[in-house]
Amino acid sequence: MLLKKSFTRIVAFGFLGLLAAQAHSAPLVFQFRTSDGTTVFSDAPSGNNSLTRTAYKSSYKNQSKNKKTVNPCSGLTAADLRRRATQFQPAISKAATEQKLDELFIQAVAQVESCFDPKAVSRAGAQGLMQLMPNTAKELGVANSFDSTQNVQGGARYLAQLLSRFEQNHQLALAAYNAGPGAVEKHDGIPPYPETQKYVQRVMNVYQQLSKHKISNAQSAGQES
Repeated sequence: MLLKKSFTRIVAFGFLGLLAAQAHSAPLVFQFRTSDGTTVFSDAPSGNNSLTRTAYKSSYKNQSKNKKTVNPCSGLTAADLRRRATQFQPAISKAATEQKLDELFIQAVAQVESCFDPKAVSRAGAQGLMQLMPNTAKELGVANSFDSTQNVQGGARYLAQLLSRFEQNHQLALAAYNAGPGAVEKHDGIPPYPETQKYVQRVMNVYQQLSKHKISNAQSAGQES
């Protein structure tokens, strides 16, 4: 009887230890609801009062089988990115027109978010070209995040909402896209999260590069004519 009880304790403690190890190693996902009712998910904390936190393990390709995470940008060259961007240009242009945004801004976000991989899934579960979390996508009217047209439309709609909320400040809108609008409002600017700060800088750098390239092409075309 004593041996049986000891064995039961060992199994119980072992199981609890396994759960603790899994929770410790899993990425944290922060969920909160904005003042306009939009549910937002992020891997960075927010200043929103209704913040809740869950931790779970996931992967890019198959969360249920917990396969190794795949980086959608791995091995890509600048030429590869340009080819991919061309493939989704019609969807980006349409979304830009509908939301009255600069299509290069949407393109820059898509490039940094997924390297134009329509099937990309992050560790936190964000999906598609614009890396929309499932609940956020639903709030934005996106039925299938892996449909590139729907995903871009949803992402552009969200960017437009954030730009309106933060008085057309692109950097603040990007920070909110990454960390949540509550975090931006709490810190009255870009939150002091290294990931968010790097994200904003990366997107703005790509946006500026795309803009310069467009101007250069326009000038070259003008000289030829």
